[in-house]
Amino acid sequence: MATLSLRLHTKAGAAPLWRQRQRRHGSLERTTSHPVKHAGKLQASYRGLEALYDDGYQNVKDLGYYYESLGELVEHDTGPARWFCPVHPGSPIEDAPLMLYLPGIDGMGMGLFMHHKALGRIFELRCMHVPLHDRTPFEDLVTMVEDVVTEEHATSPNKPIYLLGNSFGGCLALAVAARNPHINLVLVLVNPATSYEKSRIQQLLSLLSLFSDQACMAVTALLNYNIDNELDMAVSSMLNGKHPLAALNRMTNNMTSFLKHSNILDKIPEDTLKWKMKLIKRAASYANYRLQSVQADVLLLVSCADRLLPSKDEADRLQRLLPKCKIYFFEKHGHSLLLEYGVHVASIIKCTDLYRHSRQHHRVFDYIPPSATELNEVDKATCDLRFRTCPAMYSTLEDGTVVRGLAGVPQDGPVLLVGNHMLLGIELISLAAEFLRLKRVVVRGIAHPLLFPNKKRAWSEGHDFFDFLNLWGGVPMRYKSIYDLLRAGEFVLLYPGGHREALHCKGEEHRLFWPTQTEFVRLAAQFNATIVPFGVVGEDDLLELLCTFDDIRNAPFGKEMIQAYSNHLKLRDVDHEVIFPGMYLKMPGRFYYQFGKPIPTRGRQDVLTDKHAAHHLYMHVKSEVERIISYLLEKRVEDRYRNLIPRMLYQAARGPTCEVPAFDP
Repeated sequence: MATLSLRLHTKAGAAPLWRQRQRRHGSLERTTSHPVKHAGKLQASYRGLEALYDDGYQNVKDLGYYYESLGELVEHDTGPARWFCPVHPGSPIEDAPLMLYLPGIDGMGMGLFMHHKALGRIFELRCMHVPLHDRTPFEDLVTMVEDVVTEEHATSPNKPIYLLGNSFGGCLALAVAARNPHINLVLVLVNPATSYEKSRIQQLLSLLSLFSDQACMAVTALLNYNIDNELDMAVSSMLNGKHPLAALNRMTNNMTSFLKHSNILDKIPEDTLKWKMKLIKRAASYANYRLQSVQADVLLLVSCADRLLPSKDEADRLQRLLPKCKIYFFEKHGHSLLLEYGVHVASIIKCTDLYRHSRQHHRVFDYIPPSATELNEVDKATCDLRFRTCPAMYSTLEDGTVVRGLAGVPQDGPVLLVGNHMLLGIELISLAAEFLRLKRVVVRGIAHPLLFPNKKRAWSEGHDFFDFLNLWGGVPMRYKSIYDLLRAGEFVLLYPGGHREALHCKGEEHRLFWPTQTEFVRLAAQFNATIVPFGVVGEDDLLELLCTFDDIRNAPFGKEMIQAYSNHLKLRDVDHEVIFPGMYLKMPGRFYYQFGKPIPTRGRQDVLTDKHAAHHLYMHVKSEVERIISYLLEKRVEDRYRNLIPRMLYQAARGPTCEVPAFDP
């Protein structure tokens, strides 16, 4: 099999990525490194990784490949426990942090095969491999991991080291973290086996141990398998356009994979089950005794339908004991979470702000652009919004000609997009997605700090709005953030009106609420950025306001209600108080975007030194946004497909993915 090997993988014609250390446990030394590049233009390529890169999730192999590869490993495997990648993950980005995969009790290291490409693009990935005949004690396995961790830490003391521990590997990761609280570690634990003593599987395996090891292993594998998830994924793939027969074929192949390759069980050495039970019991005891010493960041990926371990209850317990712990719950998934579809570990790490190159996460320099899979996830989550609003985008060429599409927007940064918020700011979802789709450009939005909550618990059956904001590279509103983004050559999305426009009151549709400060034009001039004013209309055709701050304050008991809101959804600025408005959906209209003629700032040193010049440029940008809004309000009445029903009829005749015409510019 081309992708399976019992030796270390190297790139053709290049020096080996790793050389094996001459010691008992086969720890590895790194032979290549890349300098950290925290300056320079990163928009076109983030450390060598471009927007919409292939993360491998869309073409992942089925479980038949997994069991076939596992059988080959079992048959030909010899030697001690060691590090290697059974599936070649490819070349990582520049200065990628190290990730050590610590497998479940099987020890094979194949459990990450669905995620090798995605994780191998953003991490230097190494997998622990413990052959089935190996009888290395748990403490020695801890030392094996610890050797790599301490050596890597000595080389790059500020760089994080990631331990991805699956089940038994979760105990191993916790043990290493407890013994090394001073090292910059990030733990990603998948259904950790710290709850082994509380599980019913322990009693079941004790009973089954009266029979052959092969029978016990078969029962465990069947309990490990989640038929419900296979059915859900088959239905989901059909809803997403996959042919029903193709979805059914994949589901049946996965459900019969283990039975087709059941000859693996005949190759398992005797007494393997007894040794594994002893090993996992020791691992759980060792890790639990030292939990109070763990200081690392911990991300728990937890299956609520785990039939082997009480993982959901265990997650609650671990979060109480671990000071820096976040949980992602998977409601419909089983114990083998990494082998089930719809689980994107790389995306979750990015969403939780745990991907970094130093001790602290930096939203500008540690950012990884969205992959093709992540854009598909956004499309699935926002398909209803796209259906209702059918965004039409226009841009302006340098000669002033208005054209459909984004051809008038510069291709290279730094670019500062400055425009107006519509109600709730939902227009930015379609804007960011279209820039990715049409120009392969990531638009880095500047948003209110409240939109970046430190979520301790999340249900990952599809990402929420806050996850997408992180995936899209949003940063909290600080001028230092704009400075860093423009210095890096990014496309920056700025709404000077901020939350005041996004939560406007009745009768304030399409009004600008910009401050008097001119800092953003000065920052643009400092980095020779191109300012692109834009306007958006249409969202107020989608939602109807029921009540706003003034309505509630003037109502009976209104002041008491506002006081109850004060610690939750209220936002404040110097002149106005706003709370989340009441609203309902109307018959949907359509979103219209227009990006104005680009305004270069190269050579505008007067903007940096003269307040009047800066104010003049600021007012020019503002007047352009107001002009564009008026233009769109006037022109949209010419659009025959402004309303939902004509658009539905047009798409019914030509297909749901066709571009619906709009007004002629």
